[in-house]
Amino acid sequence: MKRRKFVSTSASAMAGVAGLSIIPSSVLGKTFGSIAPSDKVNLACCGIGNRGGDITKALYNTGLANIVALCDTDMGAPHTLEVLKMFPDVPRFKDFREMFEKMGDKIDAVSVGTPDFSHFPITMLAMSFGIHVYVEKPMARTFNEVELMMKCAEKHNVVTQMGNQGHSGANYFQFKAWKEAGIIKDVTAITAHMNSRRRWHGFDPNMTSYPKKEAMPDTLDWDAWLSTASEHDYNKDFINGQWRCWYDFGMGALGDWGAHIMDTAHEFLDLGLPYEVDPIKLDGHNPFFFPMSSTLVFKFPERGTMPALDITWYDGLDNKPPLPKGYGVSKTDPNIPPPSNGKIATTKLNPGKIIYGKDLTFKGGSHSSTLSIIPSKNSKDIERYLPIVPESPSDHFQNFLLACKGEEQTRSPFSVGGPLSQVFTLGVLAQRLNTKLVFDRETKQITNNPLANLMLTGAVPRKGWEEFYTL
Repeated sequence: MKRRKFVSTSASAMAGVAGLSIIPSSVLGKTFGSIAPSDKVNLACCGIGNRGGDITKALYNTGLANIVALCDTDMGAPHTLEVLKMFPDVPRFKDFREMFEKMGDKIDAVSVGTPDFSHFPITMLAMSFGIHVYVEKPMARTFNEVELMMKCAEKHNVVTQMGNQGHSGANYFQFKAWKEAGIIKDVTAITAHMNSRRRWHGFDPNMTSYPKKEAMPDTLDWDAWLSTASEHDYNKDFINGQWRCWYDFGMGALGDWGAHIMDTAHEFLDLGLPYEVDPIKLDGHNPFFFPMSSTLVFKFPERGTMPALDITWYDGLDNKPPLPKGYGVSKTDPNIPPPSNGKIATTKLNPGKIIYGKDLTFKGGSHSSTLSIIPSKNSKDIERYLPIVPESPSDHFQNFLLACKGEEQTRSPFSVGGPLSQVFTLGVLAQRLNTKLVFDRETKQITNNPLANLMLTGAVPRKGWEEFYTL
């Protein structure tokens, strides 16, 4: 039996003997606060600079993982040096295909902290090897890629976690408890907003072509960086976070922040997929990069006893949602990692959401930020009815690694993160085409626009990169 199978199987057996879904820190004579290397998860890391480097360090700092391989298409670039110095003797690769070919049987799990468009091929190949996967949000860039990732995870029975780290924090457990207690009920509208400056603010919306070809860094493997994406010449505005600006590579503000703002409402209100996405405001729309500001309405039908619900998404510096009476000032989660190009600006309206129920209105931030009832006098009236909210037994990185060992279940597996990511792919498609989409939730097809329906699959992958769509 290969080691990665043994780790999961033996730990699952222990959990069954103990009769627990979460094993305590000391069980069967082992103390997990100080774990022998042989009891840790052998982890490979794809993407070791910028956000990928943060993920690598966070997983390692749990004390639950051995870092056994490092992969980055620009190995030796300034932003990769910190992680390289931390693990000087660990094998290094520029191409994930070579890493899995040479070391697949020595890897239990992999982290994927690469640009949005490249999540798909790395994750698919890893899962085909039976390797567990932690992949940064959103899961992928197209609807069909997310669909294939969900099916592949189920086929190969691997542990998966999408990296919306707030899904293991206070907001997750509070929303769950308040929904189950009937505090959050009969929700008919949600506004979700991210109004900070984005990387493409300042770009010219009248741009008629992609940026011109530039001299490439000697350290960069551009072919491996492009992976399945359509052919592009190298330009510095495609790398180091700038990829998020472009439809061909990233998912804009919605894909970046939606998973930190909409995630708990999407899961615990059983939203699934929308039946309509309407872009009612797209300032600075163009075919290459994201608008300067967007307002998108996602329409969800009735679900069981829950009423139909609209989520209205706002992004852009000058495009803020209406605020209910008594809103006050929104708070931010102090654990939010700062963007690579600066700090998150704190204002009266920080990234977050407003949830409108039949009797109560709630405001909340992003990531782990908890909800509060507004106006505040309503909160005092209902205080004695609020349920006890349990504390999180593990953060998002611990949760993933413990799940690889069979000791917990991940809180944002592909079965949860996948449909949420597909909501974002539909929103981005509506942005890109500047048109309303009517979506059949049963057939998973767009019924009012043949071009949009074809784009659920996305462009044909580059020659030599087709295999990942068949795994």
